[in-house]
Amino acid sequence: MSKRIQYIKEKLIKTNADALMVQTRANVFYLSGFDTNPHERLVAVFVFKNEDPLLICPNMEVNQVKDIFNSGAIIGYSDTESPWEKLQDYLQTKGIKHDQLAIESTLSWDRMKAWQKINKDVSFLEADPYLNELRVIKDETEITILKEAAELADRGIKAGIKALHEGVTEMEVLATIEYSLKKIGIREMSFSTMVLFGEKAGDPHGNPGDRELQKGDAVLFDLGVVWKGYCSDITRTVFFDHVKDDDKKIYDTVLKAQNKALTICKPGEPISSLDKTARNEIANAGFGSYFPHRIGHGLGIDVHEFPSLNDKNASQLMKGMTFTIEPGVYIPNQAGVRIEDDVLITSDGYETLTKFPKELTIVPYK
Repeated sequence: MSKRIQYIKEKLIKTNADALMVQTRANVFYLSGFDTNPHERLVAVFVFKNEDPLLICPNMEVNQVKDIFNSGAIIGYSDTESPWEKLQDYLQTKGIKHDQLAIESTLSWDRMKAWQKINKDVSFLEADPYLNELRVIKDETEITILKEAAELADRGIKAGIKALHEGVTEMEVLATIEYSLKKIGIREMSFSTMVLFGEKAGDPHGNPGDRELQKGDAVLFDLGVVWKGYCSDITRTVFFDHVKDDDKKIYDTVLKAQNKALTICKPGEPISSLDKTARNEIANAGFGSYFPHRIGHGLGIDVHEFPSLNDKNASQLMKGMTFTIEPGVYIPNQAGVRIEDDVLITSDGYETLTKFPKELTIVPYK
């Protein structure tokens, strides 16, 4: 944490800000090591130019925080106390200047107004650019955890495939996946698990329900776990009993598009080229209008984080970046295929963190 705090302090000096306040779950965890869902209560980390950091949280969490956060002060508050008044007392007692405050763009209007009650002359600066710059490059500890999270996602796909049989519903398979992962210690999925059969896979963000599995169906799995504070995200599409000719063409196209995009993943490559490479492959196969989303997104503490991997992003890949590559083809009410992997940029190329096989798979009838 000390390197991250020092980086923030240097940014505060360069931007002439007095302090940074973060209050999103991800950034609080990133700067303190403490991970909690704050609900409507304030949990925040403050980094000051010339003082140790501060973490403020409900009294209910103070005992946990003490075991994790040792970089600075901890302020707890009860449900009948104002955290803002306690913050004001702390700033006044310490004599900490707070006229220029760096904040996340997601800070609510109510919380901005609360700051203005503490200091009517406070002005706000956007902190997102340098928080993104800091978080986008993963250190070795983060990479190790992301690899573990990816391996757990692979196990989720394996459990889902094992659960397929004629007449099973999407929700039954989904429940099997999540139960199998919870049994080995996964408390939280990184997003709502998706299991879609047949024509329902033609919606990129379809909703699992009571659709029963039939022979010839495509089965699209999209899932991920939160492990030690970091997320994984994998999609695989398999076929039950047999694959229809039209579906096989779609699958082969998507797999080829993904492989071509992966091939050019290396430091210095423009992010836009990954999207364009996959998109051109899909368009050349006649499915261009059926690929409606970007090629991928950053991956880390948040399942969707900086950067956005789209065809307009001219920034370059750098060693230590982690993100998804997930081309897809979706024909509404007919069929859909997506193949997604978690990717790490290495010194001379890339490594896929998710390892589950991508060759066209037909699950035998049972």
